[in-house]
Parts: sequence; C-alpha cells; structure tokens
Amino acid sequence: MDLNEKIDMTGRLYLALEQLESCEEFSALIPEVRTNFVYASEESADPGDVLAVDGRITVVDKLPKAAGKIKFGVSGYMANLILEIRKHDPEIRSAIDFANSPQIADFLKEYCKEKSWTFSGIDRRSEPENIKDPDEVSATWEVAEAIQAAGGEVPRIFSETGAMGKEPVSILVGKDPLEIAYHVCEISKKFNKSGQLSR
Repeated sequence: MDLNEKIDMTGRLYLALEQLESCEEFSALIPEVRTNFVYASEESADPGDVLAVDGRITVVDKLPKAAGKIKFGVSGYMANLILEIRKHDPEIRSAIDFANSPQIADFLKEYCKEKSWTFSGIDRRSEPENIKDPDEVSATWEVAEAIQAAGGEVPRIFSETGAMGKEPVSILVGKDPLEIAYHVCEISKKFNKSGQLSR
C-alpha cells in the first residue's frame, strides 16, 4: 500500500466519522459492544490493511464519539468480516456494525426494499461450535451464510441474531466510508422517526 492510498483512505474515513459523530440519532443504534467502522485498502490481504477506529465508536454526551484514533490494524472482527466479503465482491471496501433487534431487522428490510438493495439475515445460534472463534474463521461462516440467505449475492445489509456471548448486530457494507456514513445516518434518522427505538 503506497502513501497516497493511505492518505486518501485516512481522509475519507475521517470525514465519514466526522459525519457520523454529528448524527445524534445514531447513538441509539450503537450496541453494547460498541460500533466499529472499517475501510479496506484496494489490495487488502490481512487485518493490517484495514483502517478502523481504535477503541471503536461509543456515546459521549448523547453523540456518537470515536474512542480513539483512526489506525490500520486495530480491528479484529470487522476487519476479518470485510476481508471475507471482499473475496466475493472486491468493490466492497467499507463496513459498519450497529444494533439489531426484531424491530430494527424489520425496518432494515423495508429500507432495503426502498433502495432496491439485497437484505439477508443469519442466525448465530446455528454457528458450529468449533468455528465460533477466532474472528477469521467465524467471519468466513457468517459471510457464507449471509450470501446464501441472499440468494448467492453479497447483501448490502445483513442482520445477525445473538448467541451465547454474541450480541445481535446489523452490518452495512459499501464501496466507500462516506457512502456508509450517509446511509447509516439516514437509517438512524428514519428509524428514530418511526418510534421503534426501544430494543
């Protein structure tokens, strides 16, 4: 990865994070495990090639707030997830995770219909015991399940039910973090207006 790509990636994720941090409605969709926002390099091969928020995104004074700086190699679960997704669709380079519940999943299904996007869901309770860790092996199973549930294509949004030691989350993927920030803020605002915030 050359310096120009690093500069471009850092700038794009910084601007996207700035947009997210000004979206108060997103605070209600940050899960207990906190949110991470990742951006893979064009030739990404391992988590060290994935830019993310060190310490994840939390809530401070009712607003989303990055707990640390943007750095390469500071994400485990989400970095492995985006790397696995890129094996199926190399144009996808960015992803974010946020809360999930039956109400959120139903809302996301409708949102995807409006956007003509593919949505799918997976049940983490059916994940084989021998692959629940580490993150890399688990991500391979999750992505394969999400693609199968979506009829063979990578879904733009997929939701995961909870399991023992696993909080339910939703995943939004796209080509660019600025695009991700725009849509997750739109989702947050529309979900907030729908009056279904309890989860």
